[in-house]
Amino acid sequence: MKKMKVSALLLCGALLWASCASMNNTTKGGIIGGGSGAAAGAIIGGLLGKGKGAAIGAALGAAVGTGAGVVIGKKMDKKAAEAAKIEGAQVEQVTDNNGLAAVKVSFDSGILFGFNSASLNNTSKASLRQLAEILRSDKTTDIAIIGHTDKVGTYEANIKVSKERAYSVENYLQECGVSPAQFKQVEGVGYNQYDETKTADQNRRVEVYMFASEQMVKEAQAGS
Repeated sequence: MKKMKVSALLLCGALLWASCASMNNTTKGGIIGGGSGAAAGAIIGGLLGKGKGAAIGAALGAAVGTGAGVVIGKKMDKKAAEAAKIEGAQVEQVTDNNGLAAVKVSFDSGILFGFNSASLNNTSKASLRQLAEILRSDKTTDIAIIGHTDKVGTYEANIKVSKERAYSVENYLQECGVSPAQFKQVEGVGYNQYDETKTADQNRRVEVYMFASEQMVKEAQAGS
């Protein structure tokens, strides 16, 4: 029986992998919302995030229904489309801890930071002002900010500067009117999360995640 369950799980993952590339968040939201709880969410989250995404999302304690998943997926599709208009922003559609649609916006160091720096330049601020407009428009959107670094220097020094970068972005977004209550996670990570597919400059980056708050989930479940 165990072997059958494992085989079914792997088959499910393979089928999802084959179809995910052509899905938007609305479609993903329906599949995830109607899935079989944590196992389905873990499979889809792992595939879409490729194992590199941040652990984001409120602990809801219950599965989200198909209809609510579709509503949230539509919202995230809209946010992804708006974020894609920001110059220098790289937008990915990912999933949160609950298997719900979410959006990751990445800014490389050439846009946000210089070497060993956490200071925002004018180009950076212009991009973040545009992002702040999206975040302000829907206060039911929760936010996570993750700062990354290169491999130069000690691990401790890299953690320090990646944290400072994350907090610089948070502080400026708040200056632009984003509610402090929306920020659920702000942290820096070391070069144990260095992305070998990127250059050193590209690893000196900050990722901003937009994901569903408990309020957004409740409203989606209520059909609003």
